[in-house]
Formats: sequence, C-alpha cells, structure tokens
Amino acid sequence: MAVAQGLIVDELKVRKAVQSGIPLTITTFTLPHEIELYIEQVIAVFLRQVGQDKLQDYLAYCVRELAGNAKKANTKRVYFKEKGLSLTNEEDYKRGMATFKEETLGNIAHYLQLQKEYGLYIKLILQIKRNIIFIEVRNNVTVTRKELIRIHDKLARSRQYDNLPDAMAQVLDSSEGAGLGLVILVLMLKKIGLDEDCFDLTGTEKETIARIIIPLDQTRVENLALLSSTIVDNINSLPQFPENILTVQRLINDPKSEMADIARKISMDPALTADLLKIVNSAQYMLAKKVDSISEAVRLVGIRGIKNLLYSYGTQKILGDDTEHKRVLWTHSYRTAFFAYNLVKTFRRDRNFLDDAYVGGILHDMGKIIFSNVHPELLQRIRNFCVEKDLPPSTFEDLAAGLNHAEIGAMVAEKWNFPDPLIQAIRFHHDPTAAPEEYQALVEAVYMANMFCEYENGNIAFEQFEPSVLAKFGFTSKAHIDNLVERFSREIKAE
Repeated sequence: MAVAQGLIVDELKVRKAVQSGIPLTITTFTLPHEIELYIEQVIAVFLRQVGQDKLQDYLAYCVRELAGNAKKANTKRVYFKEKGLSLTNEEDYKRGMATFKEETLGNIAHYLQLQKEYGLYIKLILQIKRNIIFIEVRNNVTVTRKELIRIHDKLARSRQYDNLPDAMAQVLDSSEGAGLGLVILVLMLKKIGLDEDCFDLTGTEKETIARIIIPLDQTRVENLALLSSTIVDNINSLPQFPENILTVQRLINDPKSEMADIARKISMDPALTADLLKIVNSAQYMLAKKVDSISEAVRLVGIRGIKNLLYSYGTQKILGDDTEHKRVLWTHSYRTAFFAYNLVKTFRRDRNFLDDAYVGGILHDMGKIIFSNVHPELLQRIRNFCVEKDLPPSTFEDLAAGLNHAEIGAMVAEKWNFPDPLIQAIRFHHDPTAAPEEYQALVEAVYMANMFCEYENGNIAFEQFEPSVLAKFGFTSKAHIDNLVERFSREIKAE
C-alpha cells in the first residue's frame, strides 16, 4: 500500500472505482504538503489501474498546478474579505493585489485557517467513463469575469509555444505569477499528444472548475471491444432461454393471445408457477392478500410485469447461483432491484417503468455473473485468442476484473433478445448521463440503486454520486441519502 505520512491509498477502492466508472474524490481545505503527496499517489494508482502509467508525471504536475491555483484563489477571497475590499471593483482589486502576495505569504497559516472556517475547499475528482479519463479540480468560489478573461488569455497565448524555454522567455506576469504555470500545463498536455482543447476552466454560481479530458489509448479501447465481442460470441456454455420460458414469451408477444391463455401456459409448468407466485407475493408488489393462482397473478401484475419476471427468472436459471461468488453477486442484484423499485415508486411515481426498474436492478451486473460462469476451457481459449491477436495480457486481466462488464452484459442481453429498456439499463448502469434520452429515467433509477448498495457497504462516499442524477431525484444532501438507505434497508430486511 502507498503511504504518505499516515495517509494510506486504498488500492482496492481505486480499482473498484475504475471498474465501475465511479468518481474518486479528494477534498481538502488547506492543501497541506502531505495531502499533495497523497494526491500524487492516488493519481499513480489510478493510472496504473487504467494502464496509463506513462502519464503519471505529466498529470501529477497538471493537478498540482491546478490545485495550487485553486488554493490561491481561495486565499485571495479571504484576504480581500478581511481587508474589506471587493474583487470586482477595479480600484479595490489593484490595491489588494499590491499587497496580497507579501502579506499572505508572511502569515499563510492565518489565511489558511480562515479558508477552513469559511468552508472554502479544493476538490480533486478522478473518473474514467466511456473510455475517457476525466480529471477535475474544483474550488467553491466564483471566478470573476476579470480572472476568467485573464486565464483564457494565457491559454490562448500558450498555443504559440512549442517548448518550455520559449514560454519562459516570453511569459512574464509580475503581478500574480499565474501565467507561466498554465502555459507549462498546456505544454505538458501537448507532450502526451493532447491539444489545449482537452483543458478547460469554467465558472458556475458556486464553483470554479478546471477540467482535463484524456481519451484512453485508442488501441486499448479497440482491444477491449474486440475481446468483449469474442467472449460473447464464444459463450456456447450459456444456452438460449429455456424452451418453456420462450414459449410463454412468444404467447405474450402474440397480439391475439388473451390473459387466460398466458396464465394457462404458465400453470402447465409447476416449477415456473411456484417461482413466479413466490415473486409476485414478495414485498415488491405489495399486494393486499396472498395470490394463489397464476391467472390472478397475471391479472394483478399485468402482461409487462409477467414478461419482465420471465427475463429475470430465465437469466437466473441459466447463470445459476452454484458458487459463493455468484451468490454474492445475485444478493447484490436483488438488493439493487429492491432499491430501484422503491426509488421509482417513491420519487418518480410512474408505474410505466416500475417493473423495468426492478428487473433492470436484478440484471444490471449480468456481465460480472457471466464472466464468473465461464468454463476453464473457454478462459484458455480467450487467452489463446489474446496471444494470436497480439493483445497485451492486461486486456484480459481488465475484463476478468470487471472492466467493460456493463457492455458484456448488454451484448449478451441483445443475444438473448431482451427488450431495449433492459439492455440499456444493463449497458449504462454506471454511466447514466450517456444513456439514450428515452431510457434515461430507467437507467438513472438502476444507477442510483446500485450506488445506494455501494454506499451502504462503505465502498463509496456521498461526493461520488453523479450530481445531475441526484438533482433529478431531488436529493440535496448526504443526510437525505443516509435516511433513504436506512429506510430501504429496514424494509428489505423486513421482507
């Protein structure tokens, strides 16, 4: 484990964040040296997990520069506030900046303490999604128009420099000294094959956000896609759905079929009847009385509900729960399903996708369960394929660890002719903002439910939830999430 003066990088947590596309966040109020070291070590572990070790020195510099600028911006706010000066007033700004550097450096502990008292933070966010690395440094002060113009002017000027000596010879900033650092940052990005468009700095009403966007090596992306496709094409050990379920599905899809026909066909299969009645009588449907017949179950749950039950039931029958690892995955899936259903019922109040949310929750980690189901001979065949195609061993290791599991699950769901809503819930359950608009509400419910499970287990922090999805559900605070997770956990335990 990497250690920085008592701070330990949790490599398992970093690996899980990479595999699931969950953002890693580090928040500090004063950015002491030990936190700077810790941040560098987290970046190193993160890049190692995504196979981009060669970027470490470059990105460590970029983050150090951006965090230092954020710290300086926060210090400037408390300094101007203490002096009774306005950042937006031209005369105040000149007067304040004339003494800012000398006075703050001479009494930095005082001004850092003020930043902490005012709750001014510096937040680093690392995330990989859609095969792109996102790095953000945020601080919760509003950048002024003058500051933004100044920064963008420096970035525009940096385009003319191709090397550091030219930049140092021409960029002089006697008043604030911020120009050269940003120019070097852009030069760093150029050295790793990126242009200045991969870096941006914007301001909102609450935060200043510096963002670096790094597409992963295209070869690696292609290797992952190729190997994922090969795995799906070669999983002969995973048969098509059982014939009894396919027969009922065909009947459901026949517009001439009636409820009684569907109920009769299900009733002819005692095992299927027993399992479906068990599910229908669970807390998910919250029926007023126990249902004893499939005909009544079909009437109460509806055609769509029965159809979705068959998808989840069939998948579980095929993939099984015959190992401890698979039992753990299915337990997580059931919990996610329960949370997704209750999130939709409580906050979206739209019965049109209640059943989809439940089944999407059950099936969201299909890709992981499928990989755990692969027989040894197929694993060897996949390794041989990697050798034949000259794919690096890390590609197989990435997939075995869970990277791309959402895409693998979605590809198998397509192979099994699942409906589009369930396919998209599986494919985008870690990346709801990328889901097609028509399926976004469903994907967001499954995403949030999965995050609830991870949060409940202590694997993620509140800051790692996608803010745009929190806003859509109306969740505004950590306390709100804590109360909901506690409530849903009590309900599922009661069930």
